[in-house]
Amino acid sequence: MNEIPSRIEALRFEMLNLNLDACYISGTDPHANEYLPKRWQTREFISGFTGSYGVIVITNEEAGLWTDTRYFLQAEEQLKGTGIKMYKLRVPNSIAPDVWLTNKLSEGSKVGIDAQTISISGFRNLKNTLNEKDIELVQTNDLFNKIWRGRPEIPENKVFELGIEFAGFSRVEKKNQITDALKKYGADSHIVTTLDELAWTFNLRGSDIDYNPVFTGFGVVGKNESVLFVDKNKISPDLKVKLEKEKIVLLNYNQFYSWLKSVKNKTFFVDPSSANYAVFEALKNKNNVVEGTSEISFLKARKNNTELAGFKQAMKKDGVALIEFLFWLKNNLAKGNITEYLIGRKLAEFRSKQEGNRGESFPPIVGYKSHGAIVHLSVDAKNAFPIEPEGILLFDSGGQYLEGTTDITRTVALGKISDQQKNDYTLVLKGMIALSKAKFPKGTLGCHVDILARKPLWENGLNYGHGTGHGVGHFLNVHEGPVSIRQEYNKNAIETGMVFSNEPALYREGEYGIRTENMMVCVEKEETGFGEFLGFETLTLCPIDTSLINIELLTPEEKSWLNNYHKKVNDELKPLLKKELHEFLDMLTMPI
Repeated sequence: MNEIPSRIEALRFEMLNLNLDACYISGTDPHANEYLPKRWQTREFISGFTGSYGVIVITNEEAGLWTDTRYFLQAEEQLKGTGIKMYKLRVPNSIAPDVWLTNKLSEGSKVGIDAQTISISGFRNLKNTLNEKDIELVQTNDLFNKIWRGRPEIPENKVFELGIEFAGFSRVEKKNQITDALKKYGADSHIVTTLDELAWTFNLRGSDIDYNPVFTGFGVVGKNESVLFVDKNKISPDLKVKLEKEKIVLLNYNQFYSWLKSVKNKTFFVDPSSANYAVFEALKNKNNVVEGTSEISFLKARKNNTELAGFKQAMKKDGVALIEFLFWLKNNLAKGNITEYLIGRKLAEFRSKQEGNRGESFPPIVGYKSHGAIVHLSVDAKNAFPIEPEGILLFDSGGQYLEGTTDITRTVALGKISDQQKNDYTLVLKGMIALSKAKFPKGTLGCHVDILARKPLWENGLNYGHGTGHGVGHFLNVHEGPVSIRQEYNKNAIETGMVFSNEPALYREGEYGIRTENMMVCVEKEETGFGEFLGFETLTLCPIDTSLINIELLTPEEKSWLNNYHKKVNDELKPLLKKELHEFLDMLTMPI
């Protein structure tokens, strides 16, 4: 039985009590998380949609979900029978939910929103759009507390320390880096609301969110204070003593907003793109609030030498696991009984055998045949396709290691393939190689180099709807800001030490999907009379399926890059593999 319509009706009853004409559900939590603790999975509760991105608007008569190209097919399927209509974002002529509200509601209407679940910038933008039609944006309490029976609590999982041998800098050193960065703003303290920044700042990790080794909390870091707001039962006595010796004040998670309201005459630095509006509300009357892109996000994104060495270790472990997986796939494919779901479980199983592995970095995306065209597909045992020895298979997966986080996609041939599949695969590969080989002046933005990955596809009238590269955290979130490589403008420049994915793709709906993804780090290339030039060094160590390549489409330079890459993969992984896998690795990395 579909419970979604009754849940929507319960929400509408609460809206009626508050004299609201609409309710805006941002689909996130007080920490701007992409993957959410069960307590804040409000989007899924009210709609049944399980994707990681989407805004929901409920009016008295209608309900809509807005999401992007990654989830169009998934959303259409999951919203059937709910009464919620799917609206497309990030495509030509799309109408954003705030504009949709101005078209649907009359002047004087009221739209409710929980200020803890929308960023400062998001709240202001929404308010400004609604104001144009004299529609009021009303801050509400968390309405889901009233309609969600048995709503999960905040997880109580223990927090653990990430040693300096992995982190590179101590908490004291990081505090000094943060306070130095704040000087240009004249700010006393940096408000920390995102969980990956909190974990990085305090060299702590947790397990409150699946796939992300973070814990639920807030922080305030300044020259004269370090305050960590976290449920104290999550901190062991030994760790508590250690933190207090470093003059870090421990307060309970639920004291955060009251603490902010109690402070007077200070200057706080907040990032309006990630800090929720309730933070601004608590500070604005008695303090000065300075806004900008989180300085912690830059410090975290520019990996130090210890973190980069760790990434390279993690890539070797991941590479070994992937070779073992590919060997298993080759030897079991003809036997049958393999499904997309089993492949996802096997990838996790092989990674789990590696020392220091702490699970997966995101839900595995395994797409066979037409499922490959669903960008962020997540199958379970019931809806997984059986795998046959024909066509192509796309698998996108990653691991969390104490040394670093991995994210890799490979598309492999399982049997007979078409000329179109080979051509498509080769064009995607050409784009991936072009970005890998990129050389660009310091100060270049992600949108400037994105075209390198798309050019071979564009020249053939092809494209893909998602970004080309996202930042990757160090034993942290697999998607990390503040820099990205995508067509949309991002004011923050690519800098040395930043680690990115490189994942051009092509999807033919109803047929197949192709994506080839490596991780890479930005490095210095050279300095000339025209300035400093940067480039990328590839980190991922895993063969690329050469049987899918139309070699005639590759230039000599591209062939050379691929052969050199495969030589590196062979040299790095062979000493770590069992001898019975050496011949298999040699076959996969044979020069073309």
